[in-house]
Amino acid sequence: MKGSRKQNDGKFFQTTKRGEIQELKEELHATDKQKQKDAVKKVIANMTVGKDVSALFADVVNCMQTDNVELKKLVYLYVMNYAKAQPELAILAINTFRKDASDSNPLIRALAVRTMGCIRLDQVVEYLLEPLRKCCQDPDPYVRKTAAICIPKVYDINPELVDDQGFIDILKDMLSDPNPMVVANAVAGLSEIADTLGKDLLDLENKATIPKLLAALNECNEWGQVFILDALAGYVPSSSGDAESITERITARLSHANPAVVLAAVKVILKCMEYVDAPEALRVLAKKMNPPLVTLLSSEPEVQYVSLRNIRLIVQKRPGILAGDVKMFFCKYNDPVYVKLEKVDIMVMLVTEKNFEQVLLELKEYASGVDVDFVRKAVRSIGRVAVKLERACQRAIEVLLELLETKVNYVVQEAAIVVKDIFRKYPMRYEAVLTALCDSLEELDEPEAKASMIWILGEYAERIDQVDELLDHFLDNFHDEPAVVQMQLLTGIVKLFLKKPQATQDMVSKVLKYATEETNNHDLRDRGYIYWRLLSSNPEATKNVVLGDKPSIRDDSQTIERGTLDKLVAELAMMSSVYHKTSDEFVTRLSAAASPAVGSSAPQDEEYDDEERDERRKEMKEELDRGGDNRGSGSGGGGALDLLDLGGSDEPTGGGLPGPAPAPKVSVFNSSQAGQTGKTGFGVMAAVNREGGQIKLNFTFSNLSPVPLNGFAVQINKNPFGLAPGQQMAVPDIAPGSTAEASLPLLPGQLLSGTQPTNPLFLQIAVKNSLDIFYLNVPFDLPAMLVEGATMTRDQFTQLWQRVGDAKQSSTTVSVDRGMDSEAAKRYLAFDNVHYVAQRQVDDALLLYMSATTCNNLTIAAEVTVHRSGGQIKVCTRTETVALTPLFEAAVVKRLSPSR
Repeated sequence: MKGSRKQNDGKFFQTTKRGEIQELKEELHATDKQKQKDAVKKVIANMTVGKDVSALFADVVNCMQTDNVELKKLVYLYVMNYAKAQPELAILAINTFRKDASDSNPLIRALAVRTMGCIRLDQVVEYLLEPLRKCCQDPDPYVRKTAAICIPKVYDINPELVDDQGFIDILKDMLSDPNPMVVANAVAGLSEIADTLGKDLLDLENKATIPKLLAALNECNEWGQVFILDALAGYVPSSSGDAESITERITARLSHANPAVVLAAVKVILKCMEYVDAPEALRVLAKKMNPPLVTLLSSEPEVQYVSLRNIRLIVQKRPGILAGDVKMFFCKYNDPVYVKLEKVDIMVMLVTEKNFEQVLLELKEYASGVDVDFVRKAVRSIGRVAVKLERACQRAIEVLLELLETKVNYVVQEAAIVVKDIFRKYPMRYEAVLTALCDSLEELDEPEAKASMIWILGEYAERIDQVDELLDHFLDNFHDEPAVVQMQLLTGIVKLFLKKPQATQDMVSKVLKYATEETNNHDLRDRGYIYWRLLSSNPEATKNVVLGDKPSIRDDSQTIERGTLDKLVAELAMMSSVYHKTSDEFVTRLSAAASPAVGSSAPQDEEYDDEERDERRKEMKEELDRGGDNRGSGSGGGGALDLLDLGGSDEPTGGGLPGPAPAPKVSVFNSSQAGQTGKTGFGVMAAVNREGGQIKLNFTFSNLSPVPLNGFAVQINKNPFGLAPGQQMAVPDIAPGSTAEASLPLLPGQLLSGTQPTNPLFLQIAVKNSLDIFYLNVPFDLPAMLVEGATMTRDQFTQLWQRVGDAKQSSTTVSVDRGMDSEAAKRYLAFDNVHYVAQRQVDDALLLYMSATTCNNLTIAAEVTVHRSGGQIKVCTRTETVALTPLFEAAVVKRLSPSR
């Protein structure tokens, strides 16, 4: 009977009578409870469709005095909606709310507290506090969980009052509640307040908190699990065993039916994997994450899209998890285009030398489709595969040639663009495609495609028949072309002139005149004047500038910078992971901590409050009492850092200083030493330096053999920093008795050996030339591996310092000039990319806290003690990669000692 009545509630939305307000007012005062309930339903229906029924506020509130739960819910819904419009009348309903908060029915108690929390009026808050406090201790878990989620709502209205009344501490106590849903809501409430307040309230460092959350995780509903998993993602495991223990408890969530739970569990496991040392354990975890991620692709398209955006981040962070499942990302015929585009990107990210044939065939199939955007994406992706894998390039060129034969306009446009990228990556190879491109010249009408084709014509002018006529065809419409085409046309014709000066004199004069006299584009005009000046003063120098070797390219179009990637992975399963932007780029929060309380005249610490300061001091005292160094004596070393009383500026001095001074080249291979086949006469001097934010391997080759040397190539063995050549090394032919300089950019994270850094550091290199193959070791110092701009925050520094602890701390003393003070020490260390974090005064010594980060993201924390008397500096080093400690100490000694 009740079910049939609910099905007929739709009739309340079908009335448009005039004079209805007066009629409703009469019905609301009816003695028949069923008639009264129907009247309230009509009011709610009118409110839902947008009609203003606020005039009935007092009449509806009068219906609150009832034991009927359904009617009470309807009235509460009305009050929540119109309380802001009628704040004076809303206050009249408070007594009823307070009375209902003590009702014998737990549903009504919870409903009263929830409604008062949703009435966003400051006047209501003070009446709510006492009922809310009682409900937090209510014997019924449903009431307690409702109260837990109500606290952040009240905090949003009046944060100072909630804090003063101790409700945040009550929420923390609710983490120990025996009911899992109460725990989940307490976690959600603390997380919401923490976001507003700007500091952590969950106290995950407390050893008792994590087991409570893990215990509640198995019993609460799916959204409660998401809240708890999000909280666990912020926990930093204390050891490899701790991380493995957490992942064991979490992995069961990977088989959950709700994708939000699955992705939240993946987020926690990825965080823990950072702290797991055992390779076998990492392999097992990666294997466990594979099936649930693949299963997400069977969901509805909208969920698929969100999952794919998250998977892109996971694949970049941990490629091995889905390395063997590229087929799972092949597009289905009925996939929406937004899903297809994401799948194609992931296919390219997962392509390897083992599966590139399958991927290229699939992309070729997509390129013959009818959706223009998807076809363009497929053709571009073929080029990305070619640039990424040299072995796949020949097959990719064959596929592109087949696509060019279709003469489909947009296919040809995209093919021209990707062929240009392939030529940039592999110059002077795959020239068979030039003929096909020239035959399709008439199809090009888009600016980027035209610019790419002009670049190819200029770059390969000596290999293309009648290239001057082809470029002249573009020149005829010079003034009608977009700026990007004009710029490329100018450069292309100058290249042609340098290669065929006799036949193209008139053409280059014409384009220079167009660029310098007949254009309003400043960039084009400037480039034209530069070329004109170069050509008129020194044509040979112009060749070196315009026709010189170009840096090799690589496909990073879909790659996210490492620091941003780490932030996005930490925000997996949230909007950040869909936008691929960190939350601070699109979320605006009003921090409750941003403005001091009214009437407060005490200066406010920007990062810490008094309570946290006292807590940190207590931690420090406890650690010192366990036998650490006496901080009062001015000796650096153990103990939890109190970064709160640090004096001085938060900004590092020495800004704008150059990078580390270049290390001089040293002899690494003597001309009397024999190569692989016994040949001698080849000598090498080399050094690894950091120049302009890039690692470079600089050579001086000497030829003491009787024959010229050419055909140089370099290979680098796997190494702890993963250094690999960033491009092919260009070395001119070396005549007998001559020398030649060469520089090779190195990319980190490519050829990782998986071993700890050695002391001393060196690269194992093979140099091949026309004489022989020579094997050599090139030594280098740690500063060459330290990156610019990787300054830690205070919190990051403190976490690392405490995580490493006394056991892995190392101390050394450096003899320095008497005149070296703390500012000089900071300046000198900045040369080696050792960054200032903070400082504090202890007796007659100033303690500097410094940090450094290697190119493969290994971090080092140091405490540098500078005494006012001078003469010596003490350096205490802590790092999770112990092998870096002696290398770092050696670098500091070398930089600060008088012999520097």
